[in-house]
Amino acid sequence: MLCFPNAKINIGLNIIERRPDNFHNIETVFYPIPLSDILEIIEKDKISDRKADLSVTGKEIPGDPDSNLSIKAYHLLDADFDLPPVSIYLHKIIPMGAGLGGGSSDGAFTLTLLNRMFDLKLNIAQLTAYAEKLGSDCAFFIENKLALGTGKGNILEKLLLNLSDYYLVLVQPQVFVGTAEAYAGIIPRKPSDQISKLIGLPLNDWNNRIKNDFEESVFQKHPEIKYVKDQLYQRGAVFASMTGSGSAVYGIFEVEVNLKNLFNGMFYWGGRL
Repeated sequence: MLCFPNAKINIGLNIIERRPDNFHNIETVFYPIPLSDILEIIEKDKISDRKADLSVTGKEIPGDPDSNLSIKAYHLLDADFDLPPVSIYLHKIIPMGAGLGGGSSDGAFTLTLLNRMFDLKLNIAQLTAYAEKLGSDCAFFIENKLALGTGKGNILEKLLLNLSDYYLVLVQPQVFVGTAEAYAGIIPRKPSDQISKLIGLPLNDWNNRIKNDFEESVFQKHPEIKYVKDQLYQRGAVFASMTGSGSAVYGIFEVEVNLKNLFNGMFYWGGRL
């Protein structure tokens, strides 16, 4: 079976406080976007020493394959349902270390695909509980709908916001920003205004009102990321921001634009929201 795990952007990101478990309580808006990986899972014909194999094409994924969230998702369900052996094929398009949630999306979509393949009859709440074990962002991708994320990002509340008339430009410089590095520069604080209220303002009022708390320290260390944001505003973006804790920056435009030549050597994607 085949599916297309998509990316997300964060509209605003407030780091509110450090938790006793060393995670942080946050406030953000998760917005799904059409940039997607390709995921296929096939039941094996023969039993092998490994119940789940992972093959990756496209962008290289560094590290131990057993730490991949798609493999972890399989083993989570296998522990409870004794699943048949499978081969997992992942074509990686969403860049890593970008704050786009690509790995989280792959893991969550693996859960939902296995649920369908083997008729496990897991409902949304049950799938979400499994996704939370994989990572804080994974829960969002189970329903994969616009939501306010609080707690670790795993407490989700539906919101009304329609940006389908707008055009998105997404740019990632050749910079990797790790989660630990991003959080090292953060001093948690409660915001004066909640993002859930600010997104009700006209988009022209979002600039300087809706912020990503990671930007201040990340921009100081990686000025090329700030350069991207500045260029997007200079080229007419209504709103521009770093997304998540990674190095990707997006701009929201009222009309379709093609700025690829402006960002040579960088990952670039554009499309309707």
